[in-house]
Amino acid sequence: MASQSDPHGSAFSAAELEFLAEDEMVEIVPNMRMDPLNLISGDFGPFRPQIATQVPLWLAVALKKRGKCTIRLPDWMSVEKLTQVLEAERDSARDFQPLPFHYVEIARLLFDHARDDIPDIYMVRSLIEDIKDVRFHKIGTGLEIISERTYAVKLLNLSAMEVNIVRPFVAKALETFYKLDSPEMIQDAERRPDARSQAADRGPRRPLRPR
Repeated sequence: MASQSDPHGSAFSAAELEFLAEDEMVEIVPNMRMDPLNLISGDFGPFRPQIATQVPLWLAVALKKRGKCTIRLPDWMSVEKLTQVLEAERDSARDFQPLPFHYVEIARLLFDHARDDIPDIYMVRSLIEDIKDVRFHKIGTGLEIISERTYAVKLLNLSAMEVNIVRPFVAKALETFYKLDSPEMIQDAERRPDARSQAADRGPRRPLRPR
């Protein structure tokens, strides 16, 4: 886990988010025969050649590295679907399109370990980067409305990476506004002008006599 000493720092590192994303389910097509795997996270298999089955992403990557399967691209990672998402993101100034919570990490893992299973990989990578950029721009625009009257910020359909980046900033901003709006801070600010005026009413101090 990321350091807990800084309450306003990112909750997770990029590597930790990727670790969490590895539990997401994907579909593989094995090229070998193997009995079911009984794991703490569940039972997976049996594995039969050319028969698709669902496994966690970490297991899919492990089998892929050993040449035991191919990984089927998730439906949301097709060029057609990503193009639709990008257009919808650009058309809406505030709304975020629903994507897997770990879409950034899933895509990165597949780019790194299953390049040969991704048709039009360069187009897919470009579309995902464009979607990220548009969404970050909308997040920045949305955060500009934060003021001393803001007590919460609601942004639907954000991904894990986006939440991880936004959360520390929002928490710090709301905490600062809360402190500035607290009665203690207001009373302290009101007392300061009175103290300055009292000091001014006393007039200049009499210079000391030379010895």
